[in-house]
Amino acid sequence: MKPQPLRVLLVDDHAVVRGGLRRFLEGPNVVCAEAASGEEAYALQSEFAPDVTVLDLALSGIGGIETLRKILARDGDAKVLVFSMHDSPSFVQQALRAGARGYVTKASTPDVLVQGIEAIAASRRFLSNDIAQSVAWSSIKGMPDPLACLTPREFDLFRMFADGKSIDEIAAITNLSSKTVGNYQTSIRQKLQLGTSAELVRLAIKLGVVSADRPSS
Repeated sequence: MKPQPLRVLLVDDHAVVRGGLRRFLEGPNVVCAEAASGEEAYALQSEFAPDVTVLDLALSGIGGIETLRKILARDGDAKVLVFSMHDSPSFVQQALRAGARGYVTKASTPDVLVQGIEAIAASRRFLSNDIAQSVAWSSIKGMPDPLACLTPREFDLFRMFADGKSIDEIAAITNLSSKTVGNYQTSIRQKLQLGTSAELVRLAIKLGVVSADRPSS
């Protein structure tokens, strides 16, 4: 008996990426919906109840990690596979702590993404080989994650601050007030024991959260 196709929700803020993934995935599986933002993903997850949600982390609005947390807070059985360009252990650990069932980097071949979708649909965990090696290496070296103290929302904001975005820019992206974003900035610095924005950026670069050659704002 032929297995039923899996219903997949694609979440990525680039239409070209979503289109490419849809063309590759459809056939054995079905892309039931697409979302370009965290807010849209949250709404469509509830509307379509997909078998698997493929989620990018670099989203506008509430951000990928916070989107993941919100989806799992409403539906603890939701199966979310992160598909991201970010391969740093900090990103991976934040995603797994927030409830992701798997993590595949965009450097992986398309068949690895399909393997990940099928694995977590069958209630198995899945990490692409590069991520599994990175996480294992960090564990072997006994390297604690300095960002483990941050909540999912704080981690997304930390990434935006490190990327050079201003408080007002972040407020517009996240639909928070500038005062609230400023309070988050203070809280994040206190948790990480950072005195300046420059120290925050240096830590983010060291941990691979942002690139060292990011454009200056």
